[in-house]
Amino acid sequence: MAGEAGGCRSSGVLGVSALHQYALLFGMVLATVGFVLCLAVIARSLAATKEEGAKDVPAASGELSPEPVWVRYHVRYYGYALLFLAFDMEMAYMYPWAVVYRELGLVALLEMGVFLAILFLGLLYGWSQGALRRQ
Repeated sequence: MAGEAGGCRSSGVLGVSALHQYALLFGMVLATVGFVLCLAVIARSLAATKEEGAKDVPAASGELSPEPVWVRYHVRYYGYALLFLAFDMEMAYMYPWAVVYRELGLVALLEMGVFLAILFLGLLYGWSQGALRRQ
């Protein structure tokens, strides 16, 4: 029969069986992990580390920081961050949409219109709650 050699079916890329492909993948992953671990051991053995107390002190521009390291931000900045993420995600979805727009036509236009309307409603809600007010 065509495609059989000695009772073994050859399938997949370049006539290699799926089991051989998985074995090759596993070997490559294992070799990569081994290589990274060897590099880490070499770097740790060659690197000279010094214990310096000054490395643990919070500093800003070479001077000691007058405030604690973990500064609490005002809650209004989280609103700005959420608005930024919403409109950033809008752009991330509009690029692939623009690619398939010609294929889908009016359906794609309506779907993007609904998506933008939902985002616009979120912007209006944030605006009504004072999220865009500068203080």
